[in-house]
Amino acid sequence: MVSKKIVVKNESGLHARPAGILAKEAGKCRSNVLIKVGDRTIVAKSILNIMAAAIKCGTEIELCCDGENEETDLAKLAELIESGLGE
Repeated sequence: MVSKKIVVKNESGLHARPAGILAKEAGKCRSNVLIKVGDRTIVAKSILNIMAAAIKCGTEIELCCDGENEETDLAKLAELIESGLGE
């Protein structure tokens, strides 16, 4: 398992459109993708899980990938989140 801490930069946080973009890209990954925020761990391949977590701009999350291609998947998703998810 590999992980990286990231501060969410998107002004609207991970809601609606940004959550959809992240879930879609996570769904393409062959590894399991989790987001740890506070004391919760959510599956990043589900738009509903991401939206239910109510992750706001400025929140620090830990993105975790485990399985086949975990390092590549982590790098790709971390870059997506750090870029602001197409703000």
